[in-house]
Amino acid sequence: MHAAAIQTTAGDDRDANLAAAGVLVAQAAADGAELVVLPEYFSVAGSPDVLRAGAEPLDGPTVTWASGVAARYGIHLVAGSFPEVARGHDGRLSNTSCLLGPDGALLATYRKIHLFDVALRGVAFRESDTIAPGDETCLVPLDGSGAGGGRGGGGPRAETGAVAGPETGPETPARTGPDAVPVLGMTLCYDIRFPELYRMLALGGATVVCVPAAFTASTGPAHWELLLRARAVEDQVFVIGAGQVGELPAGMPRGHGHSMIIDPWGDVLAERTDPTPGVVAADLDLAALADVRARLPVLANRQPGAYRGLHADDRGTTN
Repeated sequence: MHAAAIQTTAGDDRDANLAAAGVLVAQAAADGAELVVLPEYFSVAGSPDVLRAGAEPLDGPTVTWASGVAARYGIHLVAGSFPEVARGHDGRLSNTSCLLGPDGALLATYRKIHLFDVALRGVAFRESDTIAPGDETCLVPLDGSGAGGGRGGGGPRAETGAVAGPETGPETPARTGPDAVPVLGMTLCYDIRFPELYRMLALGGATVVCVPAAFTASTGPAHWELLLRARAVEDQVFVIGAGQVGELPAGMPRGHGHSMIIDPWGDVLAERTDPTPGVVAADLDLAALADVRARLPVLANRQPGAYRGLHADDRGTTN
């Protein structure tokens, strides 16, 4: 499978952002990409007030646009993320990523689980003030039919679904090799710092994981590549990181960019070091993935019985 990561610098004008993203998706598709990943908040970016004003439902302008683009080029398209209208009683939005199939069907929806509540060099960011955390992982086979459905659901409108983890039930070994169907695990930005999520996706059958992001320029130089490569190596999956780059609207930190694609050995297959919008692309060889897992069977060598206390309580967690 030929995959591409799109790097953008989004503003608060949805129409302008979609037009700019469309040019880059067209470039990726013309170069043969079958899977294209857009960044976090690619269609509208800015302060909490901007996100609230730009929030939309799943059948709103962003997903409608992405559906049309995916169908036009016959690709799987990860619509990075957008602010989804409040779904709960407390009025908070969701930071939502959608996968569109080659016929434009909505195949899966993932809502960001881990929220960016941090203080960096004296500047505090509290994503949870505006965004409610998701609570389900998301896996979907990229079978090319446009009707695969996410794990736990069937049909073109399938959304999220739980996958088996170290203590939650049987695992689904990934099918690998030249004729295997890639299985995509969906994550977003700050999720990359939580290895439990990526291990669950790998145990559920993921062979490719996407990371649409607006990673900050203050942490990115030290952590972005390191974390992407770590998740690829420890879970033996391809990782596609698509980032925002440069000056973003007020209320969002400067974007690190440096979009890249990592293979299961941890090698960087493609990266964009130019701090401007653009495309990076690479071939994802599932036969090579199978070889890595056969030679270094870390997933098979796990000892789940020794990890039973990992989530025995809520130490270190926040609401």
